[in-house]
Amino acid sequence: LSSLKKFDEIKKANQAAAKKLVEDQLSSSSEDDDEDAEAKQGKILDKTFTIYTSQTDGDASELERTRQYMNEAFQSGAMTCLICIASVKRNQAVWSCCGCFCIFHLVCIQKWAKDSVFLVSSPLTDDDFGKKDYPWPCPKCRFEYKRSETPSRYYCYCGKVENPAVDPWLVPHSCGHICEREFKPSCGHKCLLLCHPGPCPPCPKMVSTSCHCKKAKPVPRRCSAKEWSCRLPCGRTLLCGQHACENSCHAGDCQPCPRVSKQRCICGRKTAERLCASPQWQCDQVCGKRLPCGNHTCEQVCHTGPCGDCPRSGKRSCPCGKTKFTLPCTEDVPTCGDSCDKVLECGIHKCSQRCHRGPCEICRQEVEKQCRCGKHTKRMPCHKPYLCETKCTKIRDCQKHQCRRKCCSGNCPPCDQVCGRTLGCRNHKCPSGCHRGSCNPCPETVDVKCNCGKTVIKVPCGRERTIRPPKCKQLCSRPPTCHHSTQEKHYCHFGRCPPCRQPCQKTLTCGHSCPVSCHDEALVKQTGLHQSAGPWEQPSEPAFIQTALPCPPCEVPIPVECLGQHEVSPLPCHSANPYSCKRFCGRLLDCQNHTCMKECHHVTKLNSSGDGKKAGPECSQCEEECAKPRPSGCPHRCVLPCHPGDCPSCLQMLKIKCHCKLSVLYIECLKLTCADLKEKELLISCKNQCPKELPCGHRCKEICHSGSCPLNCSQKVKLRCLCKRLKKEVQCSKIQEGQVSLECDALCKEMKRKAYEIKEAEAKAALEEEKRRQQAELEAFENRLKGRRKNKRRKDEVEVEQSSWQKYKNLIMLPVFGVAVVMV
Repeated sequence: LSSLKKFDEIKKANQAAAKKLVEDQLSSSSEDDDEDAEAKQGKILDKTFTIYTSQTDGDASELERTRQYMNEAFQSGAMTCLICIASVKRNQAVWSCCGCFCIFHLVCIQKWAKDSVFLVSSPLTDDDFGKKDYPWPCPKCRFEYKRSETPSRYYCYCGKVENPAVDPWLVPHSCGHICEREFKPSCGHKCLLLCHPGPCPPCPKMVSTSCHCKKAKPVPRRCSAKEWSCRLPCGRTLLCGQHACENSCHAGDCQPCPRVSKQRCICGRKTAERLCASPQWQCDQVCGKRLPCGNHTCEQVCHTGPCGDCPRSGKRSCPCGKTKFTLPCTEDVPTCGDSCDKVLECGIHKCSQRCHRGPCEICRQEVEKQCRCGKHTKRMPCHKPYLCETKCTKIRDCQKHQCRRKCCSGNCPPCDQVCGRTLGCRNHKCPSGCHRGSCNPCPETVDVKCNCGKTVIKVPCGRERTIRPPKCKQLCSRPPTCHHSTQEKHYCHFGRCPPCRQPCQKTLTCGHSCPVSCHDEALVKQTGLHQSAGPWEQPSEPAFIQTALPCPPCEVPIPVECLGQHEVSPLPCHSANPYSCKRFCGRLLDCQNHTCMKECHHVTKLNSSGDGKKAGPECSQCEEECAKPRPSGCPHRCVLPCHPGDCPSCLQMLKIKCHCKLSVLYIECLKLTCADLKEKELLISCKNQCPKELPCGHRCKEICHSGSCPLNCSQKVKLRCLCKRLKKEVQCSKIQEGQVSLECDALCKEMKRKAYEIKEAEAKAALEEEKRRQQAELEAFENRLKGRRKNKRRKDEVEVEQSSWQKYKNLIMLPVFGVAVVMV
């Protein structure tokens, strides 16, 4: 069982290797993968630069240096730790130099800093060991860092996030936040890019700034280029105080005055032509002026101001400094005769000679000295060092060799032998002195060439085994392996050329050229080559062979007409035969009214001059009824089957009502449909008087007709005047139109006057009767009042009986007044 299991594992491994080999052969280059990676890198770069480009309206010209660092961060093998000569991966802790922005492994740079400090601090003398804080340099740019600046933790590029998470959509080792590092040189603004490797781009902020000479008005400019020149003359006064700067507006101090003028030296003895920028100069003559003592002259070279007192005047000390003398400047100071007592060079003993001029002698006293290693003592002169012959047996800092220095104090110097170990490149040996720890990277570089050798990149020695060859922009010069004279243009590469994608262009049997891609070297899967020997044998993987495939069928479109000649469609050349378009035939049948409803089919032409749209013997026969349109108004169908030409006249009778809707008429359909409007009017009329009533109330006098009745009524009616006395007969239509009127005559007016007078007399009599009645009521009231005053004597009241006029005057007067008002 174990052997079978092992056999299966080996078999699967072999099959996977073969499959991978076939895939490598199918894809001769990784240009597509590179294109996908480049597209992904482009999206990440655009995301990183979004805030910066939005501030600069899409101007990314200042980002080239940063873009270069970020492209190197994405390229496989481009980010290499210069200490261990290994690729820097996304999930590894790194450290970036702030000077050259080179990236190293955090562990490697920590070891480098420790070893560098140890090597630099290893003393060559015993006195300075461990007393100085020696710095350590960057392996690439040699920028020096203090020992306290040795990195101990893994941070992102901007230093905000410790141990940033690995995100495939961010720049490697980036936190994804805005950088916000201050620009260098500092301008008060911060970087707008997302956390990124390499230097920050120039500041894109807009500030208002004036030119160097401050003459022009402030203009808005980028903060990174806020220093600008207005190109006008500077005009500032130069250091000479006489001339103005003639250069165009510039930064910094003005250049020295270029003019030449005659200038006196400081002492004023000599005059010479010199640059106006340096008016003060010294000549080479000694001053020579008489000092105040009167015995000596000034020994200073060309100077300004007073010469000062004589240096030999005042109190002067003897050579040993114990005694002071006040002597004229012409006399020298004598020695005091006392012992010198100055400390000698040994720093322990004093000079035993008498006061003397000049330096003291060396210390000659004998003392007991101990050697440097402390193992031996000896009496000898104080000025001589004492070194014994004992050799140091301590191991040096390389931990390999003994010190072997005579009389060593214990602080052994670094090993002076050559290391000689094989470096990581496996090509060279370490030329440095013998040291502890790993050796420095190999300083040599090796050329890595493309297949044609025209594109070369330099890589650290030893890296040429793992780094990918450079992308060459030269075209591949290999001869084609297919039937084409020239191969498709592609760049230089290793391995086999990609499959030819040019059109085949071989001439087919139909005469056209093959339009598909070249198929001379197609990979075809072979099946059925190996027959299984039994059920225990596993099926083998299909093998691929490279062979030439035949050209596919010709697909050139050829215009072909369908069987029924309805359309012309482009068909592939290999299947260009007459076809049915699946439409209805549509040819006109013999009835001249209907078309053939069969599916598109072949039709035999009866004669050469016949119409191409006429039905043939293969078309169907018409079995429909006649469906031709009938004359306007005829509701009957044609009695014949579907036929050519016009239909016969309709002879059926129509039952229809007359215009007045009272009588039913029977009329031939032919007469009714063929008659015009006037004839139809007569045919539908019943010839009786119209029964309709006019607006005036009389009956229409016209014969049965259509439409509305005429309004000119001819009926005779009586017309009376206003008083109803006169009357006259006139036509009704004239009265409706208001053409005739009847006025009252003189007799009518006289009668109206008399009636009016009678009414006035009746009214006057009624008024008098009312007054009389009211008077009688007043008298009766007064009488009743008097009887009460005379002890309530009763008195018969005289009742006044009303007359008939008073009783019925209201009933008579109201109609009379109404008639009078009407008459008026």
